[in-house]
Amino acid sequence: MTAPGAHTPFVAIACGGTGGHLFPGLAVAGQLQKRGCAVALLISPKDVDQEAVKSASGMEIFKLPAVGLQNRNYFAFAGSFVKSLFAARKIFRQRRPDAVLAMGGFTSAPPVWVGKEFGASTFLHESNTIPGRANRFLARFVDEAFVGFPSAETRLRARKVTTTGTPVRPQFQPGDAPRCRIALNLEPDRPAILVTGGSQGASGLNDLILSALPSLGDRASTWQWLHLTGPADVEKVKSAYAAQGFRAIVKPFLAEMDLALGAATVAVSRAGASSLAEIAAMRLPSLLVPYPAAADNHQFYNAQAFEKTGAARLLEQKVATPEKVAALLRELVENPSARGKIQTALVQWHAPKAAEQIADIMLAAIAQRQEKSPARKSGCGCGHAHGPAKHAH
Repeated sequence: MTAPGAHTPFVAIACGGTGGHLFPGLAVAGQLQKRGCAVALLISPKDVDQEAVKSASGMEIFKLPAVGLQNRNYFAFAGSFVKSLFAARKIFRQRRPDAVLAMGGFTSAPPVWVGKEFGASTFLHESNTIPGRANRFLARFVDEAFVGFPSAETRLRARKVTTTGTPVRPQFQPGDAPRCRIALNLEPDRPAILVTGGSQGASGLNDLILSALPSLGDRASTWQWLHLTGPADVEKVKSAYAAQGFRAIVKPFLAEMDLALGAATVAVSRAGASSLAEIAAMRLPSLLVPYPAAADNHQFYNAQAFEKTGAARLLEQKVATPEKVAALLRELVENPSARGKIQTALVQWHAPKAAEQIADIMLAAIAQRQEKSPARKSGCGCGHAHGPAKHAH
């Protein structure tokens, strides 16, 4: 905690774009708040970001006009990058950051660059086995990089790289499955299969599961499903379960993923690193179907790391058949011994202190920089105290 009358460290966390960047950023933000820091979250205008930050109490929220580089949208990407630089500069002029942490994705680079201009300590976190383009580029400019998988250490050209694991929010802990099911209007005593394509859904995963339903047989009529489809496929997926007579709750999105994972007997999931960190924290047996179009096929390598250690089943979408999906689901749902072995293997992939470790390293760097440059304690180097920055929308 910050001592009375002491400078309150101000930390900016750039974590927008997907839930995989945002939720680990929120976990670190919570730990920084506990240690007496003021925290600002720099996010994108996307709906998933707006939904996710509703849980961020006591933090300032700023939108950066950033867009991702995709489908050769070079001009839009470059224009949004420049606009984001100006937006970050405006934010940091109002209150000078002591540290900037980038969580990857297209909102990351402008705040780090501008943070360096303002003399802040700079950091990034890479949660995947194969670092993304933004982090590969940024790594050479930051003071320290944090990684979720040890194999990513050698793939970042940073001054210092530390394996911390991927932070998860504190509510992700193994709990009472019947209680979680009741909270989601599921039956407390039936096996529950969670299907989730991440924060934005996954049509390919939805279609794969629907194709497998007729192959599951009568035993599956005793199961129940919680299927998070994304916005496009809700009605199609509802109709498919109804046609088979299966009990299913189908939603486009669920903010309370701790309840969803807590309710599940088994998950069928994409293999984004943040989703895997939450699965590991909850000790949830899963069938991982990596998103085949992910940059550098990083979801496959994430899933492979889990599979090689016995912490999940892996099925690539290109070779998945309805029969394979059905067989793997029957094994996971109906074989307690198989689930138990996976749960034991998941322990090694859970890093319960990741957010705390990152927060402590950042605060140590801030303290060291303040000792070298006492003028920073005034907040901006101009000799005047400044109040909190206003929300930028």
